[in-house]
Formats: sequence, C-alpha cells, structure tokens
Amino acid sequence: MDAKQIYAAKLTSADEAVLAIASDSDLAMGMAVAEPPAILAALARRAEAGTLRDLRVWYLLSQTHAGTTILRRDLLDRIRPRCLFMGGVERALVKADPAAEALIDFVPCAFSGSPRLLRDECALDACVLTVSPMDESGYFSFGAANDYTSVAAHCARTVIVEVNPAMPRVACSTPLHVSQVAAIVENAVPLLSFGEAPSAPEDEAIAARIADMIDDGACLQMGIGNLPAAVCRRIESRRDLGIHTELLTPAMAGLVHAGAVSNRLKATHPGRSVYTFAMGDAPFYRWMDGNPQLYSLPVDVVNDAAEIARNDKVVSVNATIQVDLQGACNSEFMGGRQFSAAGGQLDFVRGAYGSKGGLSIIACRSTAKGGTVSRIVPRLDGPVTTPRNDVHWIVTEHGAANLRGKSLRERAALLIGLADPRFRDELAKAL
Repeated sequence: MDAKQIYAAKLTSADEAVLAIASDSDLAMGMAVAEPPAILAALARRAEAGTLRDLRVWYLLSQTHAGTTILRRDLLDRIRPRCLFMGGVERALVKADPAAEALIDFVPCAFSGSPRLLRDECALDACVLTVSPMDESGYFSFGAANDYTSVAAHCARTVIVEVNPAMPRVACSTPLHVSQVAAIVENAVPLLSFGEAPSAPEDEAIAARIADMIDDGACLQMGIGNLPAAVCRRIESRRDLGIHTELLTPAMAGLVHAGAVSNRLKATHPGRSVYTFAMGDAPFYRWMDGNPQLYSLPVDVVNDAAEIARNDKVVSVNATIQVDLQGACNSEFMGGRQFSAAGGQLDFVRGAYGSKGGLSIIACRSTAKGGTVSRIVPRLDGPVTTPRNDVHWIVTEHGAANLRGKSLRERAALLIGLADPRFRDELAKAL
C-alpha cells in the first residue's frame, strides 16, 4: 500500500484508538502544544469507566487539554502522573487539594536528559501526540513540539497520533512515517494559544540592561515569559543575530520580521533558526508552517552544551527564583514545594559560557510577594538549579554583576548591590 492507503487503513476514532493502550503501562504524552485533546479525552473516559488503571503518564509542561482530562483530581487513583516539570496544572491540583501532591510523582531530570530517560529507562509502551498533516511521502511533522516528543514517538511500542491541520509543518531531523503509527485520529481544532503578560517596570529595567549586553552577530537563547519578550523588543535594530533556542516564541519571530535575524554566522545549521519546542498564538503558528528558515531538533541535541558552544557569541537569557550570596541559583522550588523544574537552564548556562564570546545571563526581580521578600538570599530554600561554579551574569532591576573570577567575598558584595535596598543591611549581616 502507498502512504495514503496506509493512512486510510489506520484512521479511526479516538475511543477506538485508545483501546490499544493497556492498564499497568507506561505512556508518554506529547509536550505542550503537542497534547492531543481528543485522545486524552478518550483516555479519561476509559479511566472513568474503570477499563484503564495504573497508567503511568510521562510528560513535561502539561497544559489545559491534560488538565481537563487525564490529570483531573478524580482520576489520579487510576492515572498516575510521572511529571518531569511541575507547571500550572499540577500547582492548581495541589492548591485545590494538598493531598493531590502525594499522587503526582515528580521525577527530577534535566530537559536535555528526558529523551534518554524515556528511551532507555522507561520502556515506553505507548506515545500519544498531535502532529501536522501527512506529506506526500507519508511523513508527519512534529511542528511545535520536537523536544522529547519525537524521541518517545520513535521508541514507544504503540504510537497514536492526532492529526491537526493547525499544527505547523516544520523541517526536522527525524519525521514520523505513517507506517510507524498504530492509529490515526483526525481533530481540526485551534492549537493552544499563549499570550504575553504585561511587563512590570522591574522587568522593563532588567530587559534594558540585558539588551545593552547583546551585540550584532549574537546567537540567542531566550527563556519563557514577559522578560525575554521585553528584551527582544529592544534588540530589533541588531543585525545578523542567530537563534539556537530551547523555546521559540512570537517575540523571537518578531526579531526575524524586523530583519535582525539572519542566522548566517552560526556554525550549526547556518541560515536557520533552531529550536526544540514552540509556544505562541495562531499567527505565530501560521508563520512557522512551511517556513524554510526554521529547523526543529530533539531536546538532547538542541540543549547539548557542546552543540550550543559550537556557535560564537551565544547569549543565554533565563530566569530564576532565588540567588544566594555565593551565586548559586534556585530556579524551581518555592514556598516549600517543587514549583517547576530544572528545565534546560544549566545546559544553556554551560553552553553559552563555552561559546567563544558567549555569556549566560540569569535574571530576576530583586523581590517577590509585593516587595516583601528578597530574591537575593543568604541560603537557598530549595535545590541548586545552577551551581555557583557555572553562574556568569546575574541581573536585577538594580544592576548587573559578572561573577566569573570573583571570590566568595566579592560575589557577596556584588549580589548585595543587586538586592532591593531595603534588604541590603540584613544580607550584609548574614555574611
């Protein structure tokens, strides 16, 4: 049979497709925009009916589709989250019912390590994901979610795809062929949309400092949130920028539209913006679709520090929750609980510093909780996400400090200078 015949033979309903998923099995769910809503709803219906139990679901960065289906509180006794990134869905579950925390198994893992974890440690029984429509050769594109999703789709025993015409088709290293999937579900719905929150004055001040550190020809990695977006708006006049980033956003697309990005100076995939997953709105996804200037790769490639460092002048911009007076950063733990995860922060901190002329920047507002809590602290409240040995630049609204080559005493003095003035005397006494 040709690709179209294979496709037709495997096309089915979501309820029929999920019958192939067994109880007491391990399933990977497509990340973020690749969550397949129809398939997840069908899985939830099976769990409600009692025909699906002890399903271990491996994932990062869950979104609304999962939160309203398989990650509902009433199903956590049958569907057990194996969560590699605590996000808004999980935090909402715990806030509504603290007992839910014991039912969510958080698995510490660097984002770059997630493909190997799923491929070599989990023996995945199944993978469910959203893909772009099939091309003439029978291949599906991973579109906005290559990350660990592509690796899971290639190694799971059973793969069920949800084909959505809204998912952009983007060139990638390992597309998924129709012969590799067990079932196909069609579902034409809008993709999840993510807007940009308004920037606070502190964020604008931080963004202005960071923008001044980015020169023509820099190769960019930007994290998620309004701060990186504010930085992007300030560097639209730069030229010959490159993009090698974990997350691709509308703000980075704005740099392309402004003529700031050429990617011609990159050593890796020159002429193309490289990313591992993307989050944005409908116009952004349309811009991605068929765009020859984009290339997606699995996260263990994109976030490999040695691969990042092959490019000159890499500038990595990420956020943190706390910085201690020696320079170590906690970017994942807050209020006595796991708040997010390590993600790819350390990968890009190391990759950027290994880059010729590169610099890694970790930014945060100097305070939290309406100015009542200092983010510069004597000791971290949680795990070390980025060790003091690796931290390069720290930026708050009060300044920027290069910690490389500085002694512990010098670091403390610099970091106290980045703190809110109301907390500086208290921090000095803690030395």
